[in-house]
Amino acid sequence: MSARRYVITGLGVMTALGLDADSTWNGVRAGQSGIKTVSSYDPSGLPVRIAGELPGFIARDYGDKTYKKGLNKMARTLQLACAIAYKALEHGKVDLSKLDPTRFGVEFGSALVAIELDDLAESSFLSTRADLPGQVDLDAWGEKGQATIQPTFMLKYLPNFLACHVSMLLGAQGPNNSITETDVASILALGEAYRILQRDGADFFLVGGAECKIRPLSFVRQALFEQLSRRNEEPARAHRPFDRDRDGFVIGEGGTVLVFETLAHAQERGATIYGEVIGFGSAFDTRRDGDGLARAIFAALAEAGLDPDDIDHVNAHGTATTLADVMEAAALCRVFGDRVPPVVAYKAHFGNIGSGGGLTELAISLMAMREGVLPGTLNHENPDPACPIPVHTGAGRAIVKPAFLKIGFTNLGQCGAVVVRRWSS
Repeated sequence: MSARRYVITGLGVMTALGLDADSTWNGVRAGQSGIKTVSSYDPSGLPVRIAGELPGFIARDYGDKTYKKGLNKMARTLQLACAIAYKALEHGKVDLSKLDPTRFGVEFGSALVAIELDDLAESSFLSTRADLPGQVDLDAWGEKGQATIQPTFMLKYLPNFLACHVSMLLGAQGPNNSITETDVASILALGEAYRILQRDGADFFLVGGAECKIRPLSFVRQALFEQLSRRNEEPARAHRPFDRDRDGFVIGEGGTVLVFETLAHAQERGATIYGEVIGFGSAFDTRRDGDGLARAIFAALAEAGLDPDDIDHVNAHGTATTLADVMEAAALCRVFGDRVPPVVAYKAHFGNIGSGGGLTELAISLMAMREGVLPGTLNHENPDPACPIPVHTGAGRAIVKPAFLKIGFTNLGQCGAVVVRRWSS
């Protein structure tokens, strides 16, 4: 392991439980769920009507004049990324004037940015055939509909613009990258930043992911093509990771940005340290049987210099879908054998935030390590024999070992694993 060390010193977190790290942590520790019936629009015509919405997020409440002036050029996902980045800087007590901008990097996980209905409503209305409702008249589209769309329309929805806007607003001139592997994107972004710090390519990073998966067009698409829970009458009990009665995940919005830097840089500015990244691995699960995820975990453990028995708990992906939970459990059994450490999965508290979810869940384990108490998993009531892993439920348990494992993957097979150690000088 390198003599250099790399630490997390700030947490910007927004979830359905609250708009800062403490609110989310307190809600998780209290066993609360922020999943409710969608309130930002009328979902009554949809087969799925529940989600993890942010409580009272107003984009103009954050940032400086430059950020606020540009809000109309940002989709909600981009607004969230910038607002959460500001929260991370505040939480980490970062003085931007004291950073070397050329050594200040930005790494973000992102995905397909949901298009707002308002940007397409007029053109769609003008281009619909009067004699066949729902069918597009291409001549009308060319003559009328296309002209109503702003030339810069797509700039609101480019997935690399999360990192782009954050870096421009904050003056970051160091390494900048966007990782677009959906649900595992923010974990892979942390891994990429970790590698750059190891190569001495930067001193300081904002690493994050954000996503709004509940806008109407995105919601309809996912209701049609994803396995979403249909428990509309009991939203807080809908997301059921590794449970025999699971019927799919609940979508959400929000994300997390971490302040991530070299130990020397953190100590020089007197930062509070929340954890130390000591290992990372990634792989591709070609057969979707857990082999790729297991290889990613083995790689992360090897770089950390730890044995499986050194891990206090596994912070799982826990999508609560029929096949993914079985694959994830199989990977954990392949790595840990019959000694799988306690497994937690926290999406039931705030929904599946997609590219913002991995680091949001990791942040909960960071706060748990700091407090010495690991909250239990919600809604795991009937263990599935096909998922033979020890899911920690109920009251918080004492954290007894100095490191945890966070894992994630996509339904296409991309996998990531990070080992984080409790800070000790």
